[in-house]
Amino acid sequence: MFKGLWNRRWRESNDPLRAALGNLEREVMEVVWRTDDTTVKQVQSALRREVAYTTVMTTLDRLFKKGFVGRSRAGRAFVYRAILTRAQTETAVARGLMSGIFAGPSAMPILSNLVDAVGSEEGGADLLDALEQMVREKRRRIEQDLCRRPGERDKS
Repeated sequence: MFKGLWNRRWRESNDPLRAALGNLEREVMEVVWRTDDTTVKQVQSALRREVAYTTVMTTLDRLFKKGFVGRSRAGRAFVYRAILTRAQTETAVARGLMSGIFAGPSAMPILSNLVDAVGSEEGGADLLDALEQMVREKRRRIEQDLCRRPGERDKS
């Protein structure tokens, strides 16, 4: 029905940040993650392609406003640093996407399609087993939390 909607760009990408960041933003973040503190000039020279100084400056400003980088003044320039590691950022982005996707009445069809998609991939049975194990572990943790706070169960 929607052939091409989940095109090669989405299916072949192993980068979960693709949904949250543009191409240049991802490239800039890769440079920032490799360094502790960095300036616009340092990021510009570390990029694999030529990008104008002002473009890098604007990109870093956007990343700052989105909460991906922090910055402090060093003379007339800003020094930028990543707020989270790449792995922490990927987790936060994925969690945000999932909470948005599974909110509201569309949750059940999405879950159903997720199970169908996982099951139809190569190695799908193993992935479904892993998913089932994750669900069991999550239920166990929820039950443990409820047992630790018995008064909260009665309040709802």
